[in-house]
Amino acid sequence: MSAPDDVLAALRDFVARVDALDPAAPPQGEMVVGLRGVESRLALSAPVARALVEALRAYHDPRDRGRCDHCGGRRLDDNFLCRDCGRPSGLFGQLISERAARHTEQGAVAAAPVAGGRHARDDGR
Repeated sequence: MSAPDDVLAALRDFVARVDALDPAAPPQGEMVVGLRGVESRLALSAPVARALVEALRAYHDPRDRGRCDHCGGRRLDDNFLCRDCGRPSGLFGQLISERAARHTEQGAVAAAPVAGGRHARDDGR
């Protein structure tokens, strides 16, 4: 997580950037944000409040892979396997599951011979 000062600075910068576009907009209220004992009061005009709501709603966390088709949970892993019910979700999850079921372990790879071969050193020059 970012330090409290980083979060508060980002909020203050956001408010200032949006406020600069409509400095005459009447204030709608105030938002008080406190993080680990550090508190900041931010004046919210209607454009700032609207922009903040839109920014928060538009954010997409890259870890969010949607809802599980089976249980509706929101905790799908990188392979689209639901951490809540354990089942694969969606077409991609199903394909991975089917591929894994068909996978057979390959036999052990034979060790390379100790002597000889293309890169072996010939001491009898």
